[in-house]
Amino acid sequence: MIKILAIESSCDETAASVVEDGTKVLSNIINSQAELHKKYGGVVPEVASRLHIEVIDEVVKNALEEANCTMDDIDAVAVTYAPGLVGSLLVGLSYAKAFAFASGKPLIGVHHIEGHISANYLMGLTPPFVCLVASGGHSHIVLVEDYRKYKILGKTRDDAAGEAYDKVARVLGLSYPGGPSIDKAAQKGEANIKITKPNFHEDTLDFSFSGIKTAIINYCHNAEQKNEKIITENPIFLQRTKGKGVLSKNATVTFGGGEPTILQEFEELVSIT
Repeated sequence: MIKILAIESSCDETAASVVEDGTKVLSNIINSQAELHKKYGGVVPEVASRLHIEVIDEVVKNALEEANCTMDDIDAVAVTYAPGLVGSLLVGLSYAKAFAFASGKPLIGVHHIEGHISANYLMGLTPPFVCLVASGGHSHIVLVEDYRKYKILGKTRDDAAGEAYDKVARVLGLSYPGGPSIDKAAQKGEANIKITKPNFHEDTLDFSFSGIKTAIINYCHNAEQKNEKIITENPIFLQRTKGKGVLSKNATVTFGGGEPTILQEFEELVSIT
């Protein structure tokens, strides 16, 4: 049995997990900074980095303890190396390097997006399949042809979905993270405000959020100047755009990423024909 200690610190969560034989999760410890970043309306990179330093040792110790493991029981150390906030990544990467050096274990660098996709293997899934990766900083539709063999079918041409959610939420006075706050408010409203959707001239599965985000922010500013009340429950920011069907009926579609609300809204981006 192979046990791998995995460390993640790419944004505002410090996490460590021990996984056995690639599919059995023995422990999964997460320290979230969401409450602290709420007052800023988004993640402050410098603050996030310092908080990672404060808690990473305890998080790893708790992961080993929950898995009933010691340093000697670990066969390798895996860590997110990119993409993400540079300062945050350095904390996790430096800790993982030190742990691997001190224990004499191999060090495995993991690409952030590949990590999201590979999480589906924990459920026993095997390639090929299509994965929609949607989080605060990334939005991709990826065809997983085989293990570690990928083809990008579509991606955002500007902002990621999560970034758009957070900025719109800030303008509306809703709390961070924006996805859950907007989704909760939208459940009570009516979709009676029209926002122009992105329109690409070529045949593509790419998507765009910058224009929608800007349109909503401009709508709010115009209403403010006219002393009009903005009803935050109107889900103008939750309009769903269906992608063109490119998959066969027996295709397997999976989802991965850091924001459940975003994943729910993205489900209609991929239609199966």
